[in-house]
Amino acid sequence: MGTRGNSQESYQFEDGAMKKIEYGRYPKARKTVGGGQSVDEWIKEVDKSKPAHHDYRDRSLKIHGLICARCGREFDHASRHLLTVHHKDGNHLNNPPDGSNWENLCVYCHEEEHVR
Repeated sequence: MGTRGNSQESYQFEDGAMKKIEYGRYPKARKTVGGGQSVDEWIKEVDKSKPAHHDYRDRSLKIHGLICARCGREFDHASRHLLTVHHKDGNHLNNPPDGSNWENLCVYCHEEEHVR
């Protein structure tokens, strides 16, 4: 199935023939999930139901910065996915607001920490 056209007319190849695509004749479809809820509403509801400790990574990056606490490597926004949060006491549910149980480690230093 291919389309061709400019901003005024568009055509679609279907069933061996070119057919003109009619735009604006039907209202935009609303994507829904169970219970008739829109997808956007459902995502907002799921986000609200996440446990309070769920956002500790973003909080740790804000508190401690984009730098590895072991090797000192600095990260920018594009490479921040290589920076992880290590829980000093090993308890992922222990997420104090001051970030005292966290240290930001690059993936290499974090792996070394767990190999010990």
